[in-house]
Amino acid sequence: MHERLAIPFRLAAGAAALAFCAAAGATQIQVTIENLAPANSVSVTPLQLGFGNGSFDPFDNGATASTAVTRVAELGDGTQWRAAFAAAESNASVGAIAHPAVGILVPGAIASGVFTVDTVSNPFFTFAAMVLPSNDSFIGNDLPMQYRVFDAAGRLAITSIVQTANDIWDAGSEAFETASAAFVGNALLHTDEGGTVSRNFAQLAGFDGQTTGAGYVFASQLAGETPIYRISFAVPEPAGLALMLPGLLAVGWVGRRRSNRQGAASSLSAV
Repeated sequence: MHERLAIPFRLAAGAAALAFCAAAGATQIQVTIENLAPANSVSVTPLQLGFGNGSFDPFDNGATASTAVTRVAELGDGTQWRAAFAAAESNASVGAIAHPAVGILVPGAIASGVFTVDTVSNPFFTFAAMVLPSNDSFIGNDLPMQYRVFDAAGRLAITSIVQTANDIWDAGSEAFETASAAFVGNALLHTDEGGTVSRNFAQLAGFDGQTTGAGYVFASQLAGETPIYRISFAVPEPAGLALMLPGLLAVGWVGRRRSNRQGAASSLSAV
């Protein structure tokens, strides 16, 4: 039987603490993520995110991707990415959002989380998530001050960020191979690419016709301006906060990868 990427999921208790990382007297911000891609097109792993002062720069176009970024791009694992963000900005609010039932966001799916943010000290938003299926595709901002969510007074300056197919990055760390791609192939296989980060969505059409780990037959259908993902920001009403508590537990996605890429563990987790 062809071995596709397994996608069992587990609840991560530590995610709740990440969602509430904040300074005293800060504001509760609701972040909603939506997969806008066409039906049967790309899915997206749990979103790694942080509100900071704009000094954390996770990657640069044309440069070699860091280990923290390749873990997101190849495995959907944001553990090192969040740790790097927290190390660079000790007062940042850092966390993750996943679909509460299955972890990944398939086309049409929506998930939310509430984060406590010092909107004056941490007005900038940075994010990363793996695009599926792929060997090392991801979305994220390479300029740490690209998205200023709050103005100087701490009020919302923008309400959403939309990513199109043109915004998809190739980490340049794993060679394109359908047989070893996450979500459609044997994830135990891996060929180093030794390249650099660049924009590239066209290669995803190479997975057309493959059955995904979520059970649908992949069809890219992507053109450059095709919307694939939206991140929205709002200040939730007090009554709505109580209803959102179940969603604050970010659900990690766990898939088998080669053990030497995981250290001692043989599974990956995005949370």
